Amino acid sequence: MRTLYSLALWLAQPLLKRRLRRRAGAEPRYGQDVAQRFGHYDEARMAPAGRARPQSQAGSARTPTASGFVWLHAVSLGETRAAAVLLAGLRARYPGLRLLLTHGTATGWEQGTALLQAGDVQVWQPWDTPGAVRRFLQHFQPRLGLLMETEVWPNMVAQCQRMGIPLCLVNARMSEKSLRQALRLRWLSRPAFAGLHTVLAQTEADAQRLRTLGARVQAVTGNLKFDATPDAALLARGRAWRTGSERPVLMFTSSREGEEQMLIDALRARPLPGVQWLVVPRHPQRFDAVASLFAEAGFTVSRRSTWADAPQPAAVWLGDSLGEMALYYGLADAALLGGSFAPLGGQNLIEAAACGCPVLMGPHTFNFAQAAEMAAEAGAAFACANLAQALEQAFALVAQPPALAQSRATALEWSQSHRGATARTLDALQLCLGPPQGPPAA
Repeated sequence: MRTLYSLALWLAQPLLKRRLRRRAGAEPRYGQDVAQRFGHYDEARMAPAGRARPQSQAGSARTPTASGFVWLHAVSLGETRAAAVLLAGLRARYPGLRLLLTHGTATGWEQGTALLQAGDVQVWQPWDTPGAVRRFLQHFQPRLGLLMETEVWPNMVAQCQRMGIPLCLVNARMSEKSLRQALRLRWLSRPAFAGLHTVLAQTEADAQRLRTLGARVQAVTGNLKFDATPDAALLARGRAWRTGSERPVLMFTSSREGEEQMLIDALRARPLPGVQWLVVPRHPQRFDAVASLFAEAGFTVSRRSTWADAPQPAAVWLGDSLGEMALYYGLADAALLGGSFAPLGGQNLIEAAACGCPVLMGPHTFNFAQAAEMAAEAGAAFACANLAQALEQAFALVAQPPALAQSRATALEWSQSHRGATARTLDALQLCLGPPQGPPAA
């Protein structure tokens, strides 16, 4: 059956190339180094990312990672942010580590570039055909593969097994919806999950669902995203800007296509006087479209990219920058969770809580069900039946300063109480990496 799957992916290669060309119109990164997605590598083009390894490192004592890359796959932005926490711990324990970093999206790539050090290499994830995967593994010869959260590909697993490369799924999660989909294709999914060397799950519920698919779950280690520390300078700047705002600031964080129109419709039906709106779309290729959408609906719009020392007056502030979520959460009094009002599964709410920003979430949080449930139970987030209810609750919250202050403190306390996943993950990975060469993670 995997042969049929491989044939389908091989036949789909022209469609993938066409899709990449189309996406490159909005995000040029998708049009760069396309050959890497099919297992072909130009060493000269990889040189800026894989800078020459310093002689002092090359000649150092051989650690468990000095003889080959540790491959870390973080498909998109959220996974790359979580990977940054794990990578910092890995480098501390294994100073000789050389990183092979792969992504599937342009936002993941841009975020990942900041994680590179001398001797590291960053390339695109290979398309899951036997040939592309085999060329990728033979070219880089990683000694270990770490897949973040959900990225399990049948041919990648099979080829790693064939070449004796341990492939681990870390910070693993599996929603009920994803489990149902995987079970419908169990002839393909079960061998893939069973072929993983190690699985480290975020929660016991994730572990149970992964075991249903045949995965060998070694441990429940928690969610790495709790260990991420917001950028202190950005957070401070956002809070200073909020102090300068005459109106309470409500943020629509990581909004997805269709949800901005839902907000416009809801505000037409029930205007909220005296509220400053901050909208931060999830995908950067939509920044222009979202700005036009609000402008055409009669809202004045000020974009972050035009600000100098402070936000400019407008009905809607548009967060059209990458890497500044801490600034936006610092600027907001409370946040509506994108992806949760349309049936899209929600987004990560841990980052908002870590910045002391309470979250109002809709009914669709199946991709982050455990975190959403825990946050609601702790009072760090509020579950709402729909967007209209979320608006009413958000408006009531910012109108009561003592209640708002308590919610902000609760969100921060909740996020800090669940830290420690990085150390637990690193301890579990010692079976693959060997004894630490540096101090243990905090």
